[in-house]
Amino acid sequence: MPSVAPSRSPGTATGTGTTGRTVWTVVLCWVTVLLEGYDLVVLGAIIPTLLKTRHLGMTAGDATTVATLSLAGVAVGAMLVGPLADRLGRRLLLIASVVLFSVFTLLVPLAGSVTVFALLRFAAGVGLGACMPVSLTLTAERLPADRRARAGTLIMTGYHTGAVITSLLALQLAGHWQVLFYVLGAAGLVTAAVQWFRLPESEAFVRTGHPAGAVRVPFTELLKPAYLRAGLGIWAASFMGLLLVYGLNTWLPKLMNDAGYPVPTAVTQLLVLNAGGVAGLVLGGFVADRRGIKRTTAAWFAVSAALLACLGIRMHSDLLLDSVVFLTGVFVFSAQVLVYAYVTGFYPPSVRGTALGSASGIGRIGSLVGPTVTGALVSAGIGHSWGFVFFAAVAALAVLAVLTLPRL
Repeated sequence: MPSVAPSRSPGTATGTGTTGRTVWTVVLCWVTVLLEGYDLVVLGAIIPTLLKTRHLGMTAGDATTVATLSLAGVAVGAMLVGPLADRLGRRLLLIASVVLFSVFTLLVPLAGSVTVFALLRFAAGVGLGACMPVSLTLTAERLPADRRARAGTLIMTGYHTGAVITSLLALQLAGHWQVLFYVLGAAGLVTAAVQWFRLPESEAFVRTGHPAGAVRVPFTELLKPAYLRAGLGIWAASFMGLLLVYGLNTWLPKLMNDAGYPVPTAVTQLLVLNAGGVAGLVLGGFVADRRGIKRTTAAWFAVSAALLACLGIRMHSDLLLDSVVFLTGVFVFSAQVLVYAYVTGFYPPSVRGTALGSASGIGRIGSLVGPTVTGALVSAGIGHSWGFVFFAAVAALAVLAVLTLPRL
């Protein structure tokens, strides 16, 4: 891989070797996605505690509103960052996004009302929404094309590692949930500082001659005939995939609690789910690079549908429950990430940031629908069985969306 010409940014100083820049890119993008996984699971982990203690007078409806606004912020951030990253560069956008969500995360425990709590989560979400698409773009453009699927799944193991960390901390700090936000905000600011000095700009961005402010890549570029068919399938699949990811991460502990499992067991399932996600990402990227991204993604969503349907049945064996939840994490989460891997393989560098941003941003509408619909089912007292029936149907629709994609 050729070296990048010297740049003025601190992350691309003269004398830094290509290998060193690749390592720093992968590590710092992985840590950024870890922080996002931590953040987007933290609310689901503490909802049972917030409702039990009636923090700020919070009800199940309030919790649904907070979750929805959090994800609305993420959707806004994801949609805004794509064209900006293709115009201004990936590096500065990522650092600014990490700082934004870190600052507002630190303020969440200080909220004096449910409204302020929700607005702070929305503001943090705007910064958070930019992190994943930019991290995936940076990593994909740093590694060889024949490792695109593994590049995406490698970075996304950070998401589920963060989710596992949140779940473990939540089990230990159930009565002191505020600490979870303080840890995340501080870690984010430290990460941003390291990124400023060590994160290089994307080689593909520099090679294609896109100096800051020189090029604007509008969303309408993706509506051209060459991209439209793939775009429609990607947006639909991303909508379904993110609906599942955020619906499960937000409400799984509550669904399990409603099914009769005690709160510690219910929260533990969030840990098991995301542990499965880490394993699935390693497996999914390996299989997709050998068997094809489209074929693997369709198969992964199909298996997800079957496993989600099984979770609607009350299980009396803890081992059986853990096994099904683990396998659900293996297939659901890696299926969604393989959609992103398809994007990095299908689109050229000139529009790749915009394409990933649109896939993430439009998909985030699904991340709003999932927690909202599931929350409504929980409020109606039918969350356990019907929530998983809903998830299984969504996974089946995702299979159909993936089958419409052009072959790479």
